[in-house]
Amino acid sequence: MTEATDAGPVSFADLALRPELLSELTALGYEEPTPIQREAIPPLLAGRDLLGQAATGTGKTAAFALPILHALPERRGKEPVAVVLAPTRELAMQVSEALHRYGKALGARVLPVYGGTPIGRQLRELQRGVDVVVGTPGRVLDHLNRGTLRLQSLRVLVLDEADEMLDMGFAEDIDAILAAAPPERQTVLFSATMPPQIERVARRHLRSPERITISREPLASGATPLVRQSAYVVSRAHKPAALGRVLDVESPESAIVFCRTREEVDSLTETLNGRGYRAEALHGGLSQEQRDRVMGRLRAGTTELLVATDVAARGLDVDQLTHVVNYNVPSAAEAYVHRIGRVGRAGREGVAITLAEPREHRMLKQIERLTGQRISMEKIPTLADLRSRRLELTRAALRESLMSDSFERFRAVVEELSDEFDVMDVALAAVKLAHEASGVETDDVDIPEVAPTSPQAPRTGGGASRSGSSGSSGPPRRGPKGDTTRLYIGMGRSAGIRPQDLVGAITGESSVSGRDIGAIEIADRFSLVELPLAAADEVIAALRGTLLKGRKATVRRERHDTA
Repeated sequence: MTEATDAGPVSFADLALRPELLSELTALGYEEPTPIQREAIPPLLAGRDLLGQAATGTGKTAAFALPILHALPERRGKEPVAVVLAPTRELAMQVSEALHRYGKALGARVLPVYGGTPIGRQLRELQRGVDVVVGTPGRVLDHLNRGTLRLQSLRVLVLDEADEMLDMGFAEDIDAILAAAPPERQTVLFSATMPPQIERVARRHLRSPERITISREPLASGATPLVRQSAYVVSRAHKPAALGRVLDVESPESAIVFCRTREEVDSLTETLNGRGYRAEALHGGLSQEQRDRVMGRLRAGTTELLVATDVAARGLDVDQLTHVVNYNVPSAAEAYVHRIGRVGRAGREGVAITLAEPREHRMLKQIERLTGQRISMEKIPTLADLRSRRLELTRAALRESLMSDSFERFRAVVEELSDEFDVMDVALAAVKLAHEASGVETDDVDIPEVAPTSPQAPRTGGGASRSGSSGSSGPPRRGPKGDTTRLYIGMGRSAGIRPQDLVGAITGESSVSGRDIGAIEIADRFSLVELPLAAADEVIAALRGTLLKGRKATVRRERHDTA
């Protein structure tokens, strides 16, 4: 059995992947393989079966997705060459989106299938031909029984989060799917835990598998670090504003903000500098000389915020850090533990802050379970909170000045003004000027409150589904401003759509204001926008009569088959 270790630097090019995949990974900002990718990709490219123990988010999706895409034949038929089974519609969508992203240059045809949605679109896509099917066991088995999914050309079958699928009662469905697959296929099984039931599945269905374990990084011996841990649930579109507001309230002396990609690092650094912070970027695109300069400014205290990727921050050791911020939920519990270990040293309290999108709430709970430490769920500070905090900082600065500074050279100014004005008014005017000089009252962004996605029990017979994931809506929910609904707009990232494009089109063509627009989610081929229910028909009519990025887009209320 192989236990992944942090060996020397390995690039994706060292793993002998196709040039098209390497180009796409570079464009996405991926700098080097994670341990699970480094260990799993070579045996998978060699055609070996694999049994991997790895928690959610360790990078295992790319670990099996890249070999699948690497092996896509030049001439493809209608039947899939790979099937990926996942426990929930949420995970099936995430895996499907990842495969589509990585395989864009190859023209990979990827179809997500899961219960709780009309089956018509899935039937049409299967008839047209697909390369990879990603789905929940119930819906995949449903297609097999209908004869609409045929596995004669299947080369790879992946069981992702196998322990969770078995816990949810999918054992019989999985057995039936494995029995229907060609015996000479490659079988890949990933599981966060290895209970006896998983071992039995592996013995029955895997052939001399390569075994890989990504061991969790243990907490340092001794007392738990003095780290106050909190998380904020916020939609992707409002993350930059939310981070700025949280930092304004926290007022860190020195902080590191972790991002996933170098593009995210550069964009966020620019945003934070525009907000008045002294922020520096650190990622693999910097030369060693540039990196040294950044680190020198951080240690000298001339930089407040370091915005970095995990890879670029390896080996970074800065004693004066007071805050660690996860701009995204970390990819694994061990990454989270490693990051927060950078603060709370030498008896000082540190602060760990995580911004989580609604669908990432489950990963936070998993981190809590694996670390045995509670992460407090907080609300994004309001504008009132922000004003109160800024007044508090002004008061603290004035108190410090009163206790330590000399004011004799200003006495004549006060005495002269006090002949004309009340001394209290003079003091209030001075406080006002000091307060405004700190750059106060620059935040007027309305950040809607969003609820975390909550798992539900699996449906019987139709595959597992989870309410509230990015492709489902259900009935309009009661939001902070009354009943809301979501609109489906048939253009997304691939068409260059950004949140500001949608907000601009809606506010410019209808009576809806920017403050009435809730969460915005942009997928590769479509977007979802939360709006007041009463305004839905007006906005639909307005957007149908206008162009987005020079094109007409399908606009309707969200249905259950948007993915």
